[in-house]
Amino acid sequence: MSELAASDYPLPAFYFRVKFASSGDSADTAFQEVSGIGAQLDTEDVVEGGENRFVHKLPKAVKHGNLVLKRGIAPNSSLLVQWCIKVFEQGVDITITPMTITVELLDETGQPARSWSFVNAYPVSWQVEGFNASKNEVAIEKLEFSYQYLTRER
Repeated sequence: MSELAASDYPLPAFYFRVKFASSGDSADTAFQEVSGIGAQLDTEDVVEGGENRFVHKLPKAVKHGNLVLKRGIAPNSSLLVQWCIKVFEQGVDITITPMTITVELLDETGQPARSWSFVNAYPVSWQVEGFNASKNEVAIEKLEFSYQYLTRER
């Protein structure tokens, strides 16, 4: 019986890295939580004429939810914060510059074991989670990004 390689074990969900095309691997890209990775195929029901027993589900388009990133509230000097401020405070009067966001799930050596790229991403939502004087927690901001398409690279 052969020994299992470390790569044969399920990867832990807590060891990940987020990269933005404009900032690479800076502390500005440290996040507590990543969610929204996925795709769904929309279908259209077509009833077969004269045959009431069948409804065909035909593929229409692939749909993606938003990429959601959570972290402690960052300072205004953050390049990511500046990009979001530009989008949200200047409105749609300016051209929104999309960028690629990469999420990497890391192995035990810190190397990417799985990787997803979100192409032409731009911020669509920014929220600060509620403050509570009875809890000792970090103040969290939640950023949501829409994107054109997603690719799994590993």
